[in-house]
Amino acid sequence: MAYIEDVIGRYLHVTVAGVEQRIFFEEVGQGIPLICLHTAGADSRQYRQLLNDPEITKKFRVIAFDLPWHGRSLPPDQWWEQEYLLTAEVYAQTVERFAEALELDRPIVMGCSMAGSLVLELVRRNAERWRCVIGLSGASNVKGRFQDWSLAPDINAQQSVASWTYSLMAPMSPESSKREVWWIYSQGGPGIYRGDTYFYSQDLDLRGRESEIDTEKCPVYLLTGEYDHACTVDDTQSTIDAIPGAKGGRMVGIGHFPVSENYPLFKEYLKPILAEFVE
Repeated sequence: MAYIEDVIGRYLHVTVAGVEQRIFFEEVGQGIPLICLHTAGADSRQYRQLLNDPEITKKFRVIAFDLPWHGRSLPPDQWWEQEYLLTAEVYAQTVERFAEALELDRPIVMGCSMAGSLVLELVRRNAERWRCVIGLSGASNVKGRFQDWSLAPDINAQQSVASWTYSLMAPMSPESSKREVWWIYSQGGPGIYRGDTYFYSQDLDLRGRESEIDTEKCPVYLLTGEYDHACTVDDTQSTIDAIPGAKGGRMVGIGHFPVSENYPLFKEYLKPILAEFVE
């Protein structure tokens, strides 16, 4: 049968760090706003199963957007004159300006991989702005992902980056879902994955600053799959231990991309968190 999904896509024009950006976003549902942030080098298509889950969208307004330079959000004007390196300041401002422009009332923010670390910075900057943050595959600092090899002219980055990230998923996750993650990664712009991992592995380092995160004003949940070897369960647990009041831990049977590699299993971890914020 032919049918049309309820998900609606639109473009938001907003200025971030003095640069005008045209940002694509999808949304569906009603209730508490839930902003979903994609992983490094990918785009918001990773959240398509969550966006189409009526059990979630019945009580939450789910919003997923493509960062500038990603997916359906084009780079800003004169993009060819600069090297793309994502910084914590620009990344955090992008999410803040996006939420402000849509006039979202204390949204929940959920991010994965680099976005799973960013949510910590968002709370550190202003805990009262957010209702709750959920970080997946994130920690205070994640080393080892920033590499130059994807820029080499004799390497097909669209295949090699996608295959490198494919290895981060659990062997028992559905093959069709893992291939979908691979496909999305194969379509990233030149140097974009590398530029994102600059933020993930180089620019953001909250070690020793975790006490600046106020979980009484904004609850913090950090979850990492046991098959993740980029941000390990131990990396995440160390961060949880360093943030007073933070919750979360290991997700069994899943890897680095829980929302997209095995959504039904991930949902079992997500539902109890979201349930705390609905009547």
